[in-house]
Amino acid sequence: MESIENLTQNLASRFPMNPLEPEEFRRQGHLMIDFLADYYGKVENYPVRSQVSPGYLGEILPESAPYNPESLETILQDVQTKIIPGITHWQSPNFFAYFPCNVSTAGILGEMLSTGFNVVGFCWMASPAATELENIVTDWFGKMLQLPKSFLFSGGGGGVLQGTTCEAILCTLVAARDKNLRQHGMDNIGKLVVYCSDQTHASMQKAAKIAGMNPKNFRAIETSKSSNFQLCPKRLESAILYDVQNGLIPLYLCATVGTTSSTAVDPLASLTEVAKKYELWVHVDAAFAGSACICPEFRQYLDGVENADSFSLNAHKWFLTTLECCCLWVKNPSALIKSLSTNPEYLRNNASETNKVVDYKDWQIMLSRRFPALKLWFVLRSYGVGQLREFIRGHVGMAKYFEGLVAMDKRFEVVVPRLFSMVCFRIKPSAIIGKNDENEVNEINRKLLESVNESGRIYVSHTVLGGVYVIRFAIGATLTDINHVSEAWKVVQDHAGALIVDAFLSK
Repeated sequence: MESIENLTQNLASRFPMNPLEPEEFRRQGHLMIDFLADYYGKVENYPVRSQVSPGYLGEILPESAPYNPESLETILQDVQTKIIPGITHWQSPNFFAYFPCNVSTAGILGEMLSTGFNVVGFCWMASPAATELENIVTDWFGKMLQLPKSFLFSGGGGGVLQGTTCEAILCTLVAARDKNLRQHGMDNIGKLVVYCSDQTHASMQKAAKIAGMNPKNFRAIETSKSSNFQLCPKRLESAILYDVQNGLIPLYLCATVGTTSSTAVDPLASLTEVAKKYELWVHVDAAFAGSACICPEFRQYLDGVENADSFSLNAHKWFLTTLECCCLWVKNPSALIKSLSTNPEYLRNNASETNKVVDYKDWQIMLSRRFPALKLWFVLRSYGVGQLREFIRGHVGMAKYFEGLVAMDKRFEVVVPRLFSMVCFRIKPSAIIGKNDENEVNEINRKLLESVNESGRIYVSHTVLGGVYVIRFAIGATLTDINHVSEAWKVVQDHAGALIVDAFLSK
């Protein structure tokens, strides 16, 4: 009979690979940090928007995985020559599209530590520090925003780090749905109505679909330029009354602080008063602009949040924290838990069953979860409230400067008032001789956007507000400074001048 020692040696010889040998990890880790540091050092030299064509990568990579190992050096070389050309560089200082997704040394290092530990923190017992640190940092952040105590663990509410706003909205909508159906009966799900504005992020409509809402009961209430595209409380109440008169059940209102298209801010105080009359769950989506409210001069935009049921913002947008990190606060955690909890035998433990701890698996869609609190903790501690405020103010100041540049050029106009760090502008009709039709003006602005983006020098995106095609200039990249903003405006002016001349010659 083979000895235990020989059996052990034979088995060991069959498994020679150690994919987590500490010293090799150290060596490759240094290579990776050097690679990323070099990338950030030259990121502004790359075309901001990727210039590749669809399917490019399949043409240059092998059709199957390698049988034998390849070195990290070889892999990184392919990253440089094959992957980077297909990246749109969100961290470029010349990235002004969509919304910020800024990062920082602290955010990356916190993410690295979270990934390195690779804990699965679905319940407190699975990694107590992951849960308790999240309790602490969400309370810290809530206090920075001057959220009502009822949103904090210290006041009976609490915060959780979701992946994205889409998840935060879906979780709260499901909680509102189930709470309502327990009162009115499960067979009334087809009568539940969801309200928002036509400027609300599309994640609201997606969440309603997933939550089983009748598509006919989704109310995207029209906004207008006269109110800077805010959701009107009177229009909201009219819609609610109409639905009640038709036997429907008002369920959920999503109000926005900083809409995607124009960073409009809905009047929370007035909207929550209307919602309170009809017992709607109110969620406040402050995905982008919420971070600015740590600054006293912007806190006014959260007035009325005390009457909401839930509030969320994305720390991965404008708070130096890597994707994904959506902060969600709720006044009544039990509403989430009743809808989202699962308690299989293999997860039972004394701490959970005595209600002494938070089990975040019951606050989210997924069961498994990472350790996201580490990166937010790193950011809060590394920069402090003071520096974080100045970082945000710097971007707002650059946006104000850009707004001034637009105003000085008589060919352009600012379409809606700037509130934070995004400017919505366009070539105005009077600058385009013989092209006064709104559709023609929109087409000229569309061509301007595409021309600018094809240059690779900057990247901007667009929206349509009240039928007007608008260019959105969103400042928020970590590496952007005033010189990048000035150069970006010169790029816009040069391309606009060429288009205006072409339009004149073709009239």
